[in-house]
This record gives sequence, structure tokens and C-alpha cells, in this order.
Amino acid sequence: MKKQKTILSLEQALALPYATQRFAQLGWRVIRIESPPDNTNAKTGDPNRYIGEDTTFDDLHSYFIAPNIGKEAITLNLKKKEGQEMLLSLIRELDVDVFLCNTLPMRYQQLGIDFNTLREANPKLVWCGISALGPDYPDYAGYDPAMQAMLGYMFLNGEANRDPMLLGLPVIDLKAGDEAFTQVLLALLEQTYSAEPQGKEIHISMAQCAASWLVTSLPQIEFVQNENEIHTRCGNENRSFVPCNCYPTKNGHVYLAIGNNSQWEKLARLQGFESLEKPEWTTNQGRVRDKEVIYAEIRTGMKNFTTSEFVDIGRKLGLAVSPVHSTADVSKLEFIQPYMLKTNMPNGKSVQLVPPAVNSDYVKANDFSFTCAPHLGEHNERIYSEAGFNAEQIADLKNNKII
Repeated sequence: MKKQKTILSLEQALALPYATQRFAQLGWRVIRIESPPDNTNAKTGDPNRYIGEDTTFDDLHSYFIAPNIGKEAITLNLKKKEGQEMLLSLIRELDVDVFLCNTLPMRYQQLGIDFNTLREANPKLVWCGISALGPDYPDYAGYDPAMQAMLGYMFLNGEANRDPMLLGLPVIDLKAGDEAFTQVLLALLEQTYSAEPQGKEIHISMAQCAASWLVTSLPQIEFVQNENEIHTRCGNENRSFVPCNCYPTKNGHVYLAIGNNSQWEKLARLQGFESLEKPEWTTNQGRVRDKEVIYAEIRTGMKNFTTSEFVDIGRKLGLAVSPVHSTADVSKLEFIQPYMLKTNMPNGKSVQLVPPAVNSDYVKANDFSFTCAPHLGEHNERIYSEAGFNAEQIADLKNNKII
């Protein structure tokens, strides 16, 4: 029988919890490490525990739950030497395969969590750290909105004649999490094909991850005559194809993308859109020249339809058209709703959260259900007992603020 993979993760915020949630969806054991309570009344542990809607459980606010279902949680004070020694014991006694963190690189050695220190407990340990700019910039903190600004995302998002805008999701956090997930899997795969498996140190730069997604924009710099030609904000338009845009209907909005001349002809023949039948607009090049006029004509024609009416007509004609859904609408889609991950809150209430990116065998076998995101330090006694500490030792550790 294959050994269940075990992950220790010193994690907070979103990027790393999202990555380790993907491991939990594979059925791996994920143990998150957080700071223990101190002598003040300050809220401790992952700050995201206290963000979002109040669920009536103080350290389980809504923003925290989805990325942390299916995990265990312990507290450990890594600012103290005793805590650092206990971390090594946990790695040895629990036979930990992977250690992850999203701490400032300048703190790796201070907290005793650097690769060279932890590999002493397991020479085959896969170590992965997510940080803003990687270890060459050890004191630079990574916050998704600020990084969207720095890495060109805001420059590209929003209306051309208005301020730059953030994307509606923390995409750089999520991209970094996905990359950590992928690189750890690759490292473990390498070990399975090695006669003498070695540990591996992996550094994930959020900035480099984000810039790698500028694949349709950064290369353009090499091919334009001056910087004024570089892609900037274009609202809901496509930069190459016209007409691709969002339009109001009688009761909502639709997005319509015309990708070739054949699709354009179908649109222009529709009742209410006859004004589009002009010889100069039969090619994309001609439509690009008059795009503002075309967008205005389509907006006028779209006022004659409800969203569902136009979507039905468009799909029958083979047009790329979709209603603009709210997130509540998305949760009800027939190809999404059956795959929503579920959990039971501590009071027994069942809640649906988000679908997995891929329906793994483990997820399907468990009917898409996971244990609730853990309270701060919820599994201290069980896990430290498993690592060889007795009840008296655990009580002393708690009294001395080590856990």
C-alpha cells in the first residue's frame, strides 16, 4: 500500500493555502502551522481567519474556509529555539514529504525553516517557498493588488480613458499557488525515477509567475515602432477582433465575440441588426476602422432582446455569445453545481464552496465533501502526541507559549 503523502505548511493569506488545498483534494495529509495565541487579546494565526462574513465562529470567517477544508492545524512558536527543534521532530516523526511556506525570505533562517536546516530531519524533503520576488529580494512583501499594479495587470485592465483597474480576483495569488502545486508534484515525480532520491529546494516568485502570463503583451515590445503602440486598456473589447464586446439587453448583459467574417454575416442578417450590412464592414480590417460606430449599432439592436432570447438565437447561429452571470448564477450552472465542494460547519450546517479545478479520484470517492477548515491549533494534542510528546509535555509546551 502506498504511503499517504504528508505536507507541513507554514501558511497564511491565500497563495499557499490555495496550493495546499489542491494537495488535500488529492487525499494527501496537509497540516498547516500557525503562530500560537499570545498574552494579549490580539487575534493570532492566519489573518485570513478573521476576514469575510461572520460565520458565528470567530476564527473561521468566510474568506478562510474554502482554501482550508480538509486540513489539520497546529500552532508552533518558531521564534523560539524550542519551537524550531520541535519542527525538526515533526518532520522526522511524521515522515513529512513536503514543507512549504509563504514567509518573507529574510525570515527563513531566523525561524529555522530554511531548506538546509530542515533537510537535516529528512534528506529527501521537498521544500517550497512562495514570496513576492524570490529569495534575491528577501524583505519584499507580496500583496496581490500591489503586484497587479507592479506587473502590468492594472495597466491592461479597465477602460481606455479611465483609471487602471484591478482584476476582480486575486489572480497573482492563485497563479503562484498553482505553480507551487505543480513544481512540488514535479519534484516528487523526479524522486520516483531516481535511484538515489534527493531533497529539492523550490522558490516561487509571485512576480515572475505573474509576468509569465503576459505572453500576449510583453513580446509585443519587440515588434512595435514606439511605446505608444504597446497594448493598454481596452475595456471589454478584444484588441484584434471586431466586434467583441459586452452589450446591455432588456434585462441584463451579454458578451458577443465575432471571430471571423462568416460569423459577422450571420449577425448582420439578424432582424434588428440590418444596419450592419455594409460592404466596408465585411472584413475585420474594415470593422476595426469603424469599431465605435459598429459597437453603437449593436447596442441599439440588442435593446430589442432579453438576454436569454439573444443567447438562444446566437447559439443556434453558431455565434460565441454568453450571458454575463453573477457569481450566484455560476453556482447554479448545471455543469458546475454538481461538482461544488462541500463541508459541514462546526454547528452542523452544510455549505457549498467552490468546484475543484479537476475532479480527482479522491474527491469523487468522498462525494466532494471535506472536513471543515480547522480552528486555530485544533489538532495540537493529536499531532504532537503522534510525534511522541506525552500529555504532560504538551501541557508544558502550551503553558510556555511554544504551541
